[in-house]
Amino acid sequence: MLPFFGYTAIFLVTPTLVVVVGAFLDGGNQPTLGNIAALTQPQVVSAFVSSVILSAVTAVLGAVFGGLLSYAVATGRPGGLLRRVMTAVCGVLAQFGGVTLAFAFVATVGIQGFVTIWLQKVGVDLGGSTWLFEPTRGLVLVYTYFQIPLMLIVFLPAVDGLRSQWREAAETLGGSTWDYWRHVAGPILAPSFIGALLLLFTNAFSAYATAAALVSQGSPIIPLQIGGALTSEVLLGQENVGKAMALGMVVIVAVVMTLYTVLERRTTRWLGR
Repeated sequence: MLPFFGYTAIFLVTPTLVVVVGAFLDGGNQPTLGNIAALTQPQVVSAFVSSVILSAVTAVLGAVFGGLLSYAVATGRPGGLLRRVMTAVCGVLAQFGGVTLAFAFVATVGIQGFVTIWLQKVGVDLGGSTWLFEPTRGLVLVYTYFQIPLMLIVFLPAVDGLRSQWREAAETLGGSTWDYWRHVAGPILAPSFIGALLLLFTNAFSAYATAAALVSQGSPIIPLQIGGALTSEVLLGQENVGKAMALGMVVIVAVVMTLYTVLERRTTRWLGR
């Protein structure tokens, strides 16, 4: 366990302490609450709200479509080729993000993307040449792209935990398929589904590189606001304000992940019976 604790201390605990301490220090390393007060600025509040909305929308889309995909895979043969291929592909796509993913979308449906050009030749317009670079449309599509595979990876074990005997018992007692999902499978899968939804929210909320590669004007979401505060050559001395914003993200993620842990414990208890 020693290497694991060392790794955690270097790459998790130390950066978190740097953020927490720096959020309460000014440029001269003197204690201050000015950085925390800066979180009430309209542009920072707007960035937090936009990040929460973007994360929530993509989490819901990823959870719904990923949940349906998980059920489709779970109903197949346990050791079948389809299941092995889908889990392998989703395992790769769930980690396919950052600048590489942004470039893939730009090359595909960007202004000069091959799909965009091909559709223009057949008389189909995608609705403007810059929609991919808008947070309300472009980032939603790109984030959902890696949210769906992640949902399958996280949610598939819970779907696999459903026992055929439960459906048979419901049918024996005269229950329909709707009754089975409403009274048996639904309540059992609900904690795991909500937990996976929270995990998807956290995954989108903390994403930075993909948005940074696509959005070049302004900082509409909080990770880009933090990046601007740390690297801006126009507004100097904003590093600790960026740390205060990062602290706000840490608090939100900590609350969400605490709820996720509680739900996962309940799911484990249900499926272990």
